Amino acid sequence: MRRGPAIAAALACALFAGCSGVMDRPPGRLAQSLPSDPPTLNPVLATDTTSGEINNYVYESLLDRDNATLELKPRLAESWEISPDHLSYTFRLRRGVRWHDGAPFTADDVAYTFERIMDPKVDAASLRNYFRDVKRVDKLGDHAVRVVYSEPYFKALEIIGGATILPRHVFDDGQDFNSHPANRMPIGTGPFRFEEWKTGRVIKLVRNEEYWGEKPDLSGFTFEIIPDQNIRFEMLKKGASDVEGLRPIQWARQTGGDKFLRRFDKRRYWMPNYSYIGWNTQNPLFSDRRVRHAMTMLTNRTQILEKILLGQGEIVASGFYKFGPQYDPSIEPLPYDPAAARRLLAEAGWADHDGDGIIDKDGLPFRFTLLAAAGSSFARSLALILREDLARVGIDMSIRQLEWATMLKLLTERSFEATQLAWSLPITQDPYQLWHSSQRDRGSNFIGFSDPRVDEIVERARREFDEAKRDAMYREFQRIVHEEQPYTFLFINPSLVAVSKRFGNVVDYRLGLDPREWVVEPWERLIQW
Repeated sequence: MRRGPAIAAALACALFAGCSGVMDRPPGRLAQSLPSDPPTLNPVLATDTTSGEINNYVYESLLDRDNATLELKPRLAESWEISPDHLSYTFRLRRGVRWHDGAPFTADDVAYTFERIMDPKVDAASLRNYFRDVKRVDKLGDHAVRVVYSEPYFKALEIIGGATILPRHVFDDGQDFNSHPANRMPIGTGPFRFEEWKTGRVIKLVRNEEYWGEKPDLSGFTFEIIPDQNIRFEMLKKGASDVEGLRPIQWARQTGGDKFLRRFDKRRYWMPNYSYIGWNTQNPLFSDRRVRHAMTMLTNRTQILEKILLGQGEIVASGFYKFGPQYDPSIEPLPYDPAAARRLLAEAGWADHDGDGIIDKDGLPFRFTLLAAAGSSFARSLALILREDLARVGIDMSIRQLEWATMLKLLTERSFEATQLAWSLPITQDPYQLWHSSQRDRGSNFIGFSDPRVDEIVERARREFDEAKRDAMYREFQRIVHEEQPYTFLFINPSLVAVSKRFGNVVDYRLGLDPREWVVEPWERLIQW
């Protein structure tokens, strides 16, 4: 019931803009759409990219990455020191920073945030695994904090420096952290303040005029919640939004005209990411690796890449960034080979014993549902191709597309058989969150993968500060995962984005675009096209 009015409102807005040719918002405000409501705006609890995008404007961390060099640089911390044994990290905090409600930012906020991340009662399992070896957090006065580890961890500075800091005075009021009202009304220290959130319709941010750092040129953001990608594209073309990710067909065939290119710049860059189909290894259908190999060999990735993505992507064979040093290029993706897949299924005991056209084993028909996010035309198209190929070997597959919050609930509960998803990746990767067996119950190891040698590798790699030695460990890890095939790795895809020419200083960085740097040219402020 909530989606209808949102779509209707979006269409009305798009039509209005198209008829008048004049924006219905201040020119300094950037408008863009989101495919769904974020589950939360609490960065400790959030696991999705939508929440992260909004939180990144509102909240801040101790350190930040330089967009150009990717080196860590000061943000809420002015400086930091690391002990020679890599066990102690001391941060000197910036003075004069205030939360959006006027309260001062202090070491109490940092200590409180880290304590909540490590609190087992907090729904932050995916984040907590990176804090597993934190022994204690010491407050060294109002503007200094020391984090002490029990074991060295090669990503420690990046993790604790990059953790988003929450206001203690807001959350530490006796209410349940996981359902606290501030999870929907964030109060941060960042360059933009939260303004409003109308569920299923819109989220708005406004520039923080009291920001401690250099204030952005943009006056605010309007995020319209529009699940349908085609409607989002129409809104872009009508001028109702300023930025939009493009589907390959939109990139290749629908945005090449002079009218579009007069108003938008098209940008293409490779952020670390990959898409995949995850097989729930705890489900009887996919507990045998021969079956998982067969499923990958029945997934015609070359055809999917060409037909659905129009060649915009590359097939990957592991979960590391394909253009990074950790990726093992010697691993060849399994080929599309239905005959070999049939043999593997037969070896695993799957055959059409009752003659109904569906292969079965011990009375269990090979019938499953592929879980995917609502609004994903890629998942829908992929499923149609896969379903047809699977049907030829007697496997009955259906697809179920759900809003992200509902889908995440099923993934967290492990109530699914197979899922199509994608991961965005950090610059330096640690496979612990996705692949260690300790993450099977509450972490991001949704598929329930478990392998003692993999556990050993990822634990040893965490304590290895020699990058070459660590990369060698990760290459062995990749070969084991390749042999087990708990994922059918699909593609790394380039980001295809259209940005309104109203904005200047738009730079393509390796990690994407940074609207905090964008400016609205003076003549655009007056003309409002």
